[in-house]
This record gives sequence, structure tokens and C-alpha cells, in this order.
Amino acid sequence: MQNKVLVIGSGGAGLVAALNAHEAGADVTVLTKDYPTRAQTSMAQGGINAVLKHSQNDSVEAHIANTLKSAHGIASEEEVKKLCTEAVDAVEWLDNIGVQFSRTKDGKIAHRRLGGASGDRACYAQDYTGLKILHTLYDQVISKNIEIINDRFLLDIITKQNKVEGVSVLNKRSGEVEVYSANAVVLATGGYARIYDKHSTNAVGTSGDGIAAAIRAGARVSDMEFVQFHPTALKNSSILISESARGAGGHLLNSKSERFVDELLPRDEVARAIHEEMQKGEDIFLDIRHLGEEFIDEELPQERKLAKLYENVDPVYDLIPIKPVAHYTMGGIEVDKNSQTKVEGLFACGECANHRVHGANRLGGNSLLELVVFGREAGVSAADYAKNISVDASVDKIESNNILDEINTYTNDINFYEARTALGDMFYKNVGISRDKKSLQESLKTIKDYISKLHLMGVKDKSKIYNTNLIEFLEFKNMLELSRLVLKGALDREESRGAHYRSDFPNENEAYAKHTIVDINGVVAS
Repeated sequence: MQNKVLVIGSGGAGLVAALNAHEAGADVTVLTKDYPTRAQTSMAQGGINAVLKHSQNDSVEAHIANTLKSAHGIASEEEVKKLCTEAVDAVEWLDNIGVQFSRTKDGKIAHRRLGGASGDRACYAQDYTGLKILHTLYDQVISKNIEIINDRFLLDIITKQNKVEGVSVLNKRSGEVEVYSANAVVLATGGYARIYDKHSTNAVGTSGDGIAAAIRAGARVSDMEFVQFHPTALKNSSILISESARGAGGHLLNSKSERFVDELLPRDEVARAIHEEMQKGEDIFLDIRHLGEEFIDEELPQERKLAKLYENVDPVYDLIPIKPVAHYTMGGIEVDKNSQTKVEGLFACGECANHRVHGANRLGGNSLLELVVFGREAGVSAADYAKNISVDASVDKIESNNILDEINTYTNDINFYEARTALGDMFYKNVGISRDKKSLQESLKTIKDYISKLHLMGVKDKSKIYNTNLIEFLEFKNMLELSRLVLKGALDREESRGAHYRSDFPNENEAYAKHTIVDINGVVAS
């Protein structure tokens, strides 16, 4: 078998990779845990950064400088330059395939300023940017007759002598293990912010399954301790309120109606300022009333709907109660300049990968850009690799079957759903915006205890058809493993940098201006 590329994940990065691998001549199949339109990409609201030809008082050099500043010294300048210089082509490609960007009166793509940016460069589609990009990509994949197979949970990446041969998945509909052979595999499975459970803007399935499988297959991950907290999630539901609200002039107020921070600072600084106010007992609000109903309905319609639906307030007339919650994970699978991991033929893109462009703190508007720039790179690289590699079409699924058989022997003396909730609460409190050695050590001890008791946390439902109990246990198992790596990195990094703030080491330390790289055996380099 030759020329077969599997893409695991159907968010923006996965669909971009699929389209570009197909364009490069590969036979592409997309395997996805749920359905493409449910992907996390749909929740990206603010915009996608690009310095377009009609941008005024802005430059690619400024975009590069803003990204590097936000990254706090541990981004790759070479990769950041690639990201920013290819941004115009990325947005023009999206425009050409039909993304409905908001327009200026003279028909040009509109852009606005987000936090940490020195200019107005986030191209947007009202406050539905990610949703409209995702749906357009999905339409394109369908029009190209690229096969999408839904309801497949990734179990393992199958390798032989450190070369990828395919994947094993659990068919959620039948409960059977299936194996798909491939010459190359692209992981686009998203991040791991759901470790924080209800204290996250992410969908419930954002459990880092691809990252955990990559580690088991021999890949390395890096910078797992850097988790970005978005400053403005709704207080009671953790639903995201876009940065575009602050970009448009929204104010952050405490209980005394006082502004306490420059709302357009990078996210790590704004989130920390809110956290400090909350530690004083203050409630925090986003105020966009002064923007007016006409502007809100035209530019921020989703924010108004979300606030009314989940917080029972109307932003046209009321303050919006908010709090910072886990939003984006900068850490992920280590990749090279072609988006390939340490496993030959295994590529990664999107939030599950670490292309070293975000460093310690991602700049708002760069996540949608990353998934296009590096999704294209991963797709083309995988297609090129697949042309020259032959694999055995009858790869083995015995090991994955063994894992499920073992899980079926587990008792359910301990309710893993309660443990999952406790894990999220503990991470928000101890591994959140502010951390210290004692809280991190206590959390690591708890995680190790959970891992040692997994055999007591088994599933009650032993049926095969759409067994969500089993799927959620597999997700919980992956989250525990990644939690351990987050804590290991956070403990080893005895400094504060970007989204990683250690109250016992409150300053940046030049000695730690480097990446934390981990393989399945623990920290191997930094």
C-alpha cells in the first residue's frame, strides 16, 4: 500500500491538512471522534491575524514582534517568522474558498485589534470566525470527496521500528476495535484544557487523546506546563466571551466599578490582574454597554446571545459577570520544520502540536492562523512522505484489544466521574493562574494516587453500542497521564514566565529560557 494518509481529527487543522494532502496527490481519509462541525475550532470567535495589503499602521515585522513578546522568550523566531509572513496567503486562501469574512464599506476584509497586538490585524467574521472557517473547510472536504469517518475514538498509533503503519480506533457505534493502515498519519486532535473540567472554555472531549497516543507511540511532547487562561469567560458556565469585546473597547470593572488593568494587554497579564482582584474578594465584570446596541448586534451578536442565555444578563444594558478559565494549551507534540514528530511518518498540527510559535503565552488571533499555516504544511509533508513509503496493509490490533479487555476487568469501587470533577477543581485551584511548589507537589501526589487506583475506577456499562461510559473513562485515563506531565513541567520550571506563574518564583529566570521536553519516561531535556 502506498500514498495513504490518515488525518485524525476534523477541526480546522485536520480539515486544512486533509485538503492539502489531497491536493498533493494523497489518498486521504479523516477519522474523527465526533462530527466535524462540533470541533473546538467553531468556538474561536475573535479573528485570525494577518497584516493585509490595506492594513494601516501595521506590518508583518510588528506581528512578529508582538508574537515573540507574548511568547516570553521561548518561541522559535524562525517559526514565528514563517507563521506571520504566510498569514496573508492563509487569509486569502480562506477568502478564496468561501469564508464569509466581515467587510469594510469598500468591500475589503475587515480587521480589528486584539490583546497584545500593536495594530488592527485580526480578520473576522462577526464573532463567529472559527465557526465560519470550519464550516467552509467542511464544505470543501465534502466537495473533494475526501472520506470522513465519524465516531472513531483513537486508541493507539501503530508503529514498527519507529515508523508509523496506521492507527487503531474504537468504533463508538459498534464497540469494535478497528485498524486503519496508512503510509502517513497526521494528528490534529486538539489540546488538553479539559483537564480543568468545568473551569475551561473547551468542549468536553478536549482530553488530549492524540497527545497521549503520540507519547505511547514514541513521540515527545514539550512545554506542557504552559496553559493559557482566557480573561473573560462567563462566571457561572465558563462559556467564552470573545477578546473582540475588549478589542472593541469593552472595560473590565471590579465590584467598585473601577477599571484595574489595561484590557488590551496580553492574556496572561490580564488574567493575572483579574485573579489578583478576585483574591481580594472582588467580583469582576465586562462592560460593553457604552458600545451601543447597534454595534453589539452587528459586531458581537454571539456575545449578546451567550450572555443572555447562560448568565441571564443583556450586555446592552447590564454588566457581564466573568472570570478567567483554562482556554488554550501551548504545550503539545514536538514537531520538526516539516511538522513531523520523532516517529517517522507521524505528523501533527493544530493545538495538539507544538510548533514553538506560542512559547509561554499565545497571542490572540494566532491560533486560527496556526491551524491554517501548519495544517497546510503537515498535509503536504505527509503526502510527500507517503509517496515513498510502503507499509503492510494488515497491521495488528491485538494490543488495543488487550487494553480494552483489561479495562473490562476493572471494578468500579471508585466513581471516576467524581474523580474527574475533583481533578478539574484541584487543577483550577493548584495548577491555575498562580502556582507554587507545595500546591504542585500535592497535586502530583493526588494524580499518582488516581493512576494507581485506575483499576478500581472501571466502567459500569459493559455494553458495546455507543458506550459513552467507556469513552469517558478512556478520556479520563488520557487526562491523568497528561496531568502528570503538566505537573512535572510546572515543578521543574522554578520561575514565572507567561502563563506559568509561580508565586514562589515570581520572576523570569534566564536559565529557564528554554523548552521542557518530555518522552514517555519523563523529562528528557529542557
